[in-house]
Amino acid sequence: MPKSDIEIARVANMKPIAEIGARVGIPEDALLQYGPTKAKVSFEFIESLKKKRDGKLILVTAITPTPAGEGKTTTSVGLTDGLNKIGKNAMVALREPSLGPCFGMKGGAAGGGYAQVVPMEDINLHFTGDFHAIGVAHNLLAALIDNHIYWGNELKIDTRRVSYRRVVDMNDRALRSIVNSLGGVGNGFSREDGFDITVASEIMAIFCLSTDLNDLTERLGNIVVAQTRDRKPVLAKQLKAAGPMAVLLKDALMPNLVQTLENNPAFIHGGPFANIAHGCNSVIATKTALKLCDYVVTEAGFGADLGAEKFFDIKCRKAGLKPAATVIVATVRALKMHGGVAKADLGKENVAAVKKGCSNLARHIKNVKSFGVPVVVAINQFINDTNKELKTVRETAKKLGAQAIVASHWANGGEGTMELAEHVVKLADSGKSKFKPLYPDAMSLEKKIRTIAQKLYGAKDISFDAKIAARFAELEAGGYGKFPICIAKTQYSFSTDPDAKGAPSGHIVPVRELRLSAGAEFIVAVTGDIMTMPGLPRVPSANSIYLNKKGQIEGLF
Repeated sequence: MPKSDIEIARVANMKPIAEIGARVGIPEDALLQYGPTKAKVSFEFIESLKKKRDGKLILVTAITPTPAGEGKTTTSVGLTDGLNKIGKNAMVALREPSLGPCFGMKGGAAGGGYAQVVPMEDINLHFTGDFHAIGVAHNLLAALIDNHIYWGNELKIDTRRVSYRRVVDMNDRALRSIVNSLGGVGNGFSREDGFDITVASEIMAIFCLSTDLNDLTERLGNIVVAQTRDRKPVLAKQLKAAGPMAVLLKDALMPNLVQTLENNPAFIHGGPFANIAHGCNSVIATKTALKLCDYVVTEAGFGADLGAEKFFDIKCRKAGLKPAATVIVATVRALKMHGGVAKADLGKENVAAVKKGCSNLARHIKNVKSFGVPVVVAINQFINDTNKELKTVRETAKKLGAQAIVASHWANGGEGTMELAEHVVKLADSGKSKFKPLYPDAMSLEKKIRTIAQKLYGAKDISFDAKIAARFAELEAGGYGKFPICIAKTQYSFSTDPDAKGAPSGHIVPVRELRLSAGAEFIVAVTGDIMTMPGLPRVPSANSIYLNKKGQIEGLF
């Protein structure tokens, strides 16, 4: 019997992608196939769906992540299989994995056990080339900026105020701060620069929020790349960059169709991180799925304070989406860690620690319900979970008006989520969802950040220096005050201290930087010590990834 995720995926009985597409009404001539098991869906077909009614949208989010694992993607896949198993027409819409975590600390991101999307190796490694296209389009604009400066700088760009950084889809701390154009006159004008990881790129955000190619091109042109000496913004369209960037992204913008281990359809498209970006798959994939199926399961990255908040306040606000229900994933193991138990001791029953750690779950339930969306808790089951521990989680959820349901999808696939699926359908069909964003567009940027920090993070207040205060005023004066906020914060805590587990309160959230994403139409507020270019751990996952003698990949999750 296969034991690891990759071994399970390797023996999967995958069906031809045309057969998967046909199940949800996608004709074979609307598929641009990348081999027998993955394909892109054509814009012409997507356009033909516009008059169809939408299905119900179900968000999967989670408690604050720990090294014990929560299983948000696994639960999203397992729930989709469970919905199909109880006779519902359902599909999942997920993000594409970044190569950074695959070779860094996290490993792959295509689900796990018997709740995976396949072909797993392809999805985790290059896939259909979307991330490469995003990285190249991003860096084309960076090259055009420096080229414009080199050839006379007609736009009078102040080289001290170039805000547009370069990207690479890998964790590489050495590139966080660099000086470019060294080596003499022929190499241009030296200036400070830096790299972000591709998933933090504004192009990635634009890619995931665009509704079609025209919208994509317009958003690309609106990117603010720099300022002049008199502080006027310089836009990408002034550099004539939007056209060639859109050309590079043309094929990538089509959603990718794959399948689960149980041969149910899945869209995997776009991949911004939720700790440093908005953490949701593409609008075009989600909206297309809603036209094809009665129920669409999608996930938002990391804990509900990050991924779910940005899903509600950015993606749903911008795309006009109305989620019908939310699933919050928790594990007994992770709740024990939030209750103070060391990872080495997680196998021992500890009801007191689970009860203490449930403070984290409780806050997430309250937070999600504050958006007007009904909640169910999915307890992602591990073999060492005891009845007393599970009872504690159920009691916590019940006190807050939510049911907690044990799901064994890792071991049993869709069969292990049938009870959860039945409850999700009940919630989604109940009409109880009265979704509303956390704050109005008209609220000031400073108040938006304070609202998120106080209402969702349990913070006493935010803090910032005179430079940030001036930046608030500058952004408001520039007409960007109505944009939503995308907070870049550690994923490991409600606070900016990654070691503060459970549900810390009364802390201060320091705002270190404000980044304008004019094309994506939001403001990134960088808080605490969060980095938009991660580093590799002492022992990266890359150390264990290799090709065996049969040419098969080993060590990838």
